Amino acid sequence: MRNRIFAVLVLAVVAGGGLAYGTYNAINTQPVKTVTAPTQPVVVAAVDLPLGTELKKEDLTVVNFPVGAAPEGAFAKPTDVIGRGLIVSVVKNEIVLNAKLASKEAGAGLPPVIPDGMRAVSVRVNEVIGVAGYVLPGTRVDVVATASPNGSPHDATSKVVLSNVQVLTAGTRMEQDQEKGKPMAVTVVTLLVYPEQSERLALASTEGKIQLALRNPLDTSAPETPGIKTAGLLGSVKAAPAKSAISASNKTRKAVGPVTPETSVAAPLPTVEMIRGDKRSSEVIK
Repeated sequence: MRNRIFAVLVLAVVAGGGLAYGTYNAINTQPVKTVTAPTQPVVVAAVDLPLGTELKKEDLTVVNFPVGAAPEGAFAKPTDVIGRGLIVSVVKNEIVLNAKLASKEAGAGLPPVIPDGMRAVSVRVNEVIGVAGYVLPGTRVDVVATASPNGSPHDATSKVVLSNVQVLTAGTRMEQDQEKGKPMAVTVVTLLVYPEQSERLALASTEGKIQLALRNPLDTSAPETPGIKTAGLLGSVKAAPAKSAISASNKTRKAVGPVTPETSVAAPLPTVEMIRGDKRSSEVIK
């Protein structure tokens, strides 16, 4: 009986192994089928390209995209975009779209980036004025001007003269030092402004000193500030009250005036709570 069971078990193992081996060979001998999807060429950037760059052959490369996967405005041949200028910065392997390029007649550089009715004005800054290097292309700033209307330092006033201004470019260029006659690095920030704002910016930078205040890009408000003079800063003259923002709950708070001896409230004296059985009493400590 045991021999019969053992023989059946051996037969089952051999049959199963043979079937598995045959299936494995049958699968491996089948030819591999490759499916080739139709593709289309798309022009992308070969390197990181800053704003205003005139595209050259070495700046571009072509990759294959599945048909219909390329976004609208893409180009199939580099010759279609060579010589045109970028109106936005492009990173490596980014698709070059028509919306990111200036027209063929506009050329390259900064002029094609300037919208109609606006102007690009450059101002010299240092690490402090430029917010320690955080003023970069695309950020928004307020321009704070400090000047004196009559030349007296006692009447010097600081005030926000421009609000929510876009930075076009920020970089360093070489200029000649007028005193020593040696080249020196100068940081220049170019701001995008309207014509009347360009007048305010030019006057502020020539008649006084300017400071850039970095803004949150989501903050589009334009606060009205009264400005502050030296006397108000040092407390010699009462500064004009600043307009307070309305709270989210729209709750108004009653102003509290200065505390006088008549309106002041005496501080409570220290007390001790005494417990005698089921009775409690408080005694004042004098």
